[in-house]
Amino acid sequence: MLSDEVWRDLRSQGVTRAFAERSVMLRQGSPGTHLLALTSGLAKVVCREPNGARTWLAFRGPGDLLGEVSVFNGTSRTADVVALTPCAAVVLDAERFVRYVEERGLVMHLMRQALARMRESDIHRAELQTLPLVVRLARTLLRLAALTDQMAESNAVRLTGLNQEEVAQAIGVTRNAVISGLRQLRTYGLVETARRVIVIRDVKALQRWAEAAD
Repeated sequence: MLSDEVWRDLRSQGVTRAFAERSVMLRQGSPGTHLLALTSGLAKVVCREPNGARTWLAFRGPGDLLGEVSVFNGTSRTADVVALTPCAAVVLDAERFVRYVEERGLVMHLMRQALARMRESDIHRAELQTLPLVVRLARTLLRLAALTDQMAESNAVRLTGLNQEEVAQAIGVTRNAVISGLRQLRTYGLVETARRVIVIRDVKALQRWAEAAD
């Protein structure tokens, strides 16, 4: 993530726009005329396959840049970005953003961020192949909690906007498997669930579950 100073300065370079829950913030196939600096809310990145299927790629939260790859390489967008909750983001013009990055000497910083995202993807793929379902579920919930920036506020975290199918896609299982995993976590008093709501009741205990395979 960018430093607080750079992030504040970057936000002043564009105009804030609100996105309704479940709206498409950036559309796959569209040109990279702009990018978004996400300031609030939770979003997902998904790729639409030719057969109509959707492949989950990532969750994104406040402090993340969205759509910067197509801005830098001049190609069309390779994925949709969808608001899972009401979101706000600063819309940044592509040419102005590139000029800003060059003037501020931020190219290497953004490269490091891109590499960090690649490592994140590598770790995720390794987890899909090696970790038990409940461990993957615990880690995904904790990553979402970190994105929403609630971890330091309370030992309980409320995640909204997600449905069970989206959680299933993120951990590479069926919806029924997620239902079973959440039921197991509820049994131990770690989470509560409702329609598009997951409440982590005990973050520290869930962290111990997430570290069980290490």
